[in-house]
Amino acid sequence: MNRIALVTGANQGLGRALGEGLAARLEGEDLVLLTGRDERRVTEAAHEVAGLAGTRAQVRPRVLDVTDTDAIARLAGELGGADIVISNAIARVLPEESPRERADEFIDVSNTATHAILRAFGPILRPGGRLLVVASTLGALGHLNPRLRHLFDGAGLEQVEYAVESWRSAIHNNTAEEAGWPRWLNVPSKVAQVAAVRAVAATRRERDLADGILIAAVCPGMVDTATSRPWFSDYSRAQSPAAAARAVLDLVFAEHADPALYGELVRFGKALDWYGGTPPVEQDRMLKSSLTTDPSAGPHRAGCGERA
Repeated sequence: MNRIALVTGANQGLGRALGEGLAARLEGEDLVLLTGRDERRVTEAAHEVAGLAGTRAQVRPRVLDVTDTDAIARLAGELGGADIVISNAIARVLPEESPRERADEFIDVSNTATHAILRAFGPILRPGGRLLVVASTLGALGHLNPRLRHLFDGAGLEQVEYAVESWRSAIHNNTAEEAGWPRWLNVPSKVAQVAAVRAVAATRRERDLADGILIAAVCPGMVDTATSRPWFSDYSRAQSPAAAARAVLDLVFAEHADPALYGELVRFGKALDWYGGTPPVEQDRMLKSSLTTDPSAGPHRAGCGERA
């Protein structure tokens, strides 16, 4: 059966690089769907990827606004089956913008969409399939205040959704800081993404591993993209999108689904400690210093998706 691969946020940056890598590694009868909300941009991206010298698979554009959860469900129903799904979209936020004003879009793109993709595409994964959510090392639970960790640790998907909506409400009610939520939108968002992956994986682990299916969150490391660049003054250690995509694609095309990586946050082929992370009291200090000295410590060190 010909394979079907899909990438969200695929117009540029890491998503575009993932699409290029999939198109080069899959076969001539396979299909790579590049998705984005802007028809012109996603069509241009698919046309350019299809024309690359290394491309072997068929490449097609698909307009998809990931904030439209019904559209995600319709696409999954239309396809009927999928082999590779990479949830990569993220809303671009600038340092000078108010987290409160951007919270709804950021949460809808990063979290509500992740939940919808897990729900819609998990059931249609074929044997040997891969469903990966691009997250960050910020997704480790230890980045949250201890008062909040119980909301995500061992939670089911509905519980994760409830926690995310509680966080959203706290932001709008100006009670987030009092409740212990960090000011960085990326921290709770990434923790919730990883928690959602863990929640879904916990319900399907035995069956999926028997079928060679891998569901995981992935951290590609710091990537030089339009989303990340406004946050840093030093990009000497950043990877190009193509370089960052290689580790993710190696996981996609691994011959076997590694049980040690199933349901985990994976970076460069190794599972990260779910309970790890920088203590919350250190985060404000890191934010101030990272913008001038250490880009690997900043809030968008893996903010490499695009809501393109």
